[in-house]
Amino acid sequence: MKELVEVIARALVDNPDGVVVTERQEGKTTVLEVRVADGDMGKVIGKQGRIAKAIRSVVKAAATKDNKRVVVDIVQ
Repeated sequence: MKELVEVIARALVDNPDGVVVTERQEGKTTVLEVRVADGDMGKVIGKQGRIAKAIRSVVKAAATKDNKRVVVDIVQ
């Protein structure tokens, strides 16, 4: 899942080298934290959070296929 989020985020931003995705476990849930450059934050979130919601939907669908629970957080 981490690689999927990295590929999507790098495709959206102007500075793909600034994309960092970290993965941590919280019980049965995997939390993916996405960090991007300050100027690219709006491109990952999108108007009214539409792009962030779409990223979460794609990851949720892929995780459901593997019977896992994954949460995507976009942090500064």
